[in-house]
Amino acid sequence: MSEKRVVITGMGAITPIGNNVENFWKGIKNKECGIGPITQFDASNQKVKIAAEIKDFKPEEHFEAKSLKRLDRFSQLAMVAAREAMKDSKINEENTDMTRVGTIISSGIGGLYTIEEQNRNLVEKGPDRVSPMYIPMTITNMATGNVAIDLGLKGESFCVVTACASGTHSIGEAFRMIRHGYQDVVFAGGTEASITPTGIAGFANIKALAIQEDVTRASIPFDKERSGFVMGEGAGVLVLEELEHAKKRNATIYAELVGYGASSDAFHITSPAPGGEGGARAMKLAMQDANITPDKVDYINAHGTSTPLNDKCETMAIKTALREHSKEVMVSSTKGNTGHLLGAAGAVEAIACIKALQEGFVPPTIGYKVKDEECDLDVVPNEGRNKDIQYAMSNSLGFGGHNSTVVLKKWEE
Repeated sequence: MSEKRVVITGMGAITPIGNNVENFWKGIKNKECGIGPITQFDASNQKVKIAAEIKDFKPEEHFEAKSLKRLDRFSQLAMVAAREAMKDSKINEENTDMTRVGTIISSGIGGLYTIEEQNRNLVEKGPDRVSPMYIPMTITNMATGNVAIDLGLKGESFCVVTACASGTHSIGEAFRMIRHGYQDVVFAGGTEASITPTGIAGFANIKALAIQEDVTRASIPFDKERSGFVMGEGAGVLVLEELEHAKKRNATIYAELVGYGASSDAFHITSPAPGGEGGARAMKLAMQDANITPDKVDYINAHGTSTPLNDKCETMAIKTALREHSKEVMVSSTKGNTGHLLGAAGAVEAIACIKALQEGFVPPTIGYKVKDEECDLDVVPNEGRNKDIQYAMSNSLGFGGHNSTVVLKKWEE
């Protein structure tokens, strides 16, 4: 059986710089920073007091009161993004067999809001006061389950939990499912809502978060003064579709997904392998899968978390994977805009790549001031570039040594 081609026909996003794809992309182009003081809880006794929160999100505008009692915030965000993606794709029961539409919406952590809330109930009020909805609200697969139920998607439905690589792994696995004929369409992406007391404290105490309170110098990927990432929240969902199926229903095609690579560092639970060896293998595998040579890659949306170790190791990984072309390729991180969306990062960043391919605009790395000789790539500092690009690569790396890369191509008939 010949491999099928896979295209993107719908997108949805809710992010700290825009609550839909259009506003998110405007935020990228306008160099907006979505980081600010934490408002979702009293952070006065925390080491870290800033995060990249979603603005002006009113759940009651999207869900009935009864539903809200059954949905953790991470599921709410996934459903909002998925609804936008479905509307954008124009998929419906008339033009698509819904039993062949899959769902892979992943999360790194799951329902942390509800875990904390119900643990307080247990400690303060006793076991009988723990909600009967506690488990179905918190388990990590419920974002994908709720999206499938909400939209009537009856194909394969599961989630990939690989920490901050979850969103990219989801897209990659969806790509394989369609390419090999198991599904016609897959809604794929990631969601995260972990700006909670234990979420912030846990990442702060492992020394992963920036304790900088100046929001313009907190999430500064590849900058020599970077000191950690800034927690973000949000969701991104892409509609992946088999090319002939998309053409048959006259769908709008935004880009083609042509390559996917994944690897394991098998090294350490939080630190990347020396020299970014695992990340380099993921990139090489993705380029091989796409049947392209390194010189064809025009732009890389880096994982670029703004932690000292990640950005250094990812730089080394890009040099290993792209060899001489690493001196020419444009590499930026949009985490200066959104903070780090953990399991949602890869999905939202894939959307940024698709928009970059569509519009010929390369996103900048904002907040960049101090050059780091160990991160000596073209990081597109502070100003985006109007440049026609044919291939874009998106990297994600997760705790546990999980690496994933996708390659997207500008759509041409």
